[in-house]
Amino acid sequence: QVQLVESGGGLVQTGGSLRLSCAASGRAFSPYAMSWFRQAPGKAREFVARILWSGDSTTYVDSVKGRFTISRDSAKNTVYLQMDSLKPEDTAVYYCAAGIVHSKKVDYDYWGQGTQVTVSS
Repeated sequence: QVQLVESGGGLVQTGGSLRLSCAASGRAFSPYAMSWFRQAPGKAREFVARILWSGDSTTYVDSVKGRFTISRDSAKNTVYLQMDSLKPEDTAVYYCAAGIVHSKKVDYDYWGQGTQVTVSS
């Protein structure tokens, strides 16, 4: 079994920065991709960013492009989300998830517990 533990959330003012971390532990860890999602109060969970575990290909939702950067440290089984120029609309619980390929389809089988990010105006 794989466990994902997020950290790094908190309260920050508009324009500030935070770096989230997601550490994986458990059995041999080799996902297809690692992603960050977020869920604001009263809203559906949305995709934020993804990085392939092999290589450096990244994908972002348009609303965070140029402000957020996803990266990984394979040796530490850790993925990061550097968040700069934060806005109040970035306020949400942020989750990391590990994507595993099943029959040529990627499913997010493992999820962290979430970390709260609050951006004050």
